[in-house]
Amino acid sequence: MEVTERRHRGKDEAELPEVTKRPESTRKAFIVVGIVFIVSLLALLYVYQCFPDLEEDEIQHIKLPRDIEDAKNLGKVLYRYKDKYYFEVLMGVFISYIFLQTFAIPGSISLSILSGFLFPFPVALVLVCFCSATGATFCYLLSFLVGRRLVYKYFPDKARSWADKVNNHRSNLLNYMIFLRITPFLPNWFINITAPVIDVPMLPFWLGTFLGVAPPSFLAIQAGTTLHQMSSSGDAISWTSIILLAAFAVLSLVPVLLKSKLRDKFE
Repeated sequence: MEVTERRHRGKDEAELPEVTKRPESTRKAFIVVGIVFIVSLLALLYVYQCFPDLEEDEIQHIKLPRDIEDAKNLGKVLYRYKDKYYFEVLMGVFISYIFLQTFAIPGSISLSILSGFLFPFPVALVLVCFCSATGATFCYLLSFLVGRRLVYKYFPDKARSWADKVNNHRSNLLNYMIFLRITPFLPNWFINITAPVIDVPMLPFWLGTFLGVAPPSFLAIQAGTTLHQMSSSGDAISWTSIILLAAFAVLSLVPVLLKSKLRDKFE
């Protein structure tokens, strides 16, 4: 009996990712995450230092927006300097957005609305989609370094089960990613953290995020053109926008359904 248990345990351990067997690797991963966080803060500080000398009443509004009021006040300050310091303003939004997405910090919706207020629509849409996809991918990588190790260490059976389910639908992962990004069924931060744990490849993750956040970002950016009239970020959502998002979500799954029907027909 003991021999059988040892063999079974040895087999399970052999199936685990190699990094989960080395405690020192997990410690190094946490150190890497800390370094990335510090470097990100330094990047934000550098952008702030590149800004012109601000008035005393403006300095208090140069911060990451936590709600729509913060976005309004920040928008007023940035709009004043946008024409003369266009690159600095653009990079400020760019780095701030990626920072929030990378560390799953709330506030990116306010930056999406702010982008619609500051920049032409095509620029704002590409900016938000690229920052969302890139920041989410950085979060994915951090989770791969730390979260994947911890899950496989403490919940190896569930982790393998989830990974097997993903492998069964690997040919449709892009469509599923687009669907999850469009719909509010799962928070974006949860998707970012769990994707590497269940072996979602990085390319469909990035591309699915870029395409999937486009419809809700379209609505947020459009709402940004009337930023000063908004009382909350929820003003960007209406019944019309909900119907549109639902339609886009259904369309994202049409290729999956067609593939399934064709497969059943020829089999």
